[in-house]
Amino acid sequence: MLYTVENKNTMGYQIKVQKVERPTNRSYYVNLPVVLAESLAIKKGEVWQWSVKDQDTLIFSRVKMETARAKSKK
Repeated sequence: MLYTVENKNTMGYQIKVQKVERPTNRSYYVNLPVVLAESLAIKKGEVWQWSVKDQDTLIFSRVKMETARAKSKK
């Protein structure tokens, strides 16, 4: 495990991207380590979203339940 600290308010966790190729599907997977999921109190079935900041930066953000409900009603 490798933890990186960018500043006093953020912590990073280094992982490896996995590529899976099947006859009907090609995917890339990123596993979220248990220690990180538990520290963020992530629950099974929660809605999260990826945002691309730039070519080297993805932002993974929890979708607030009010926001998720409003989008599903549209």
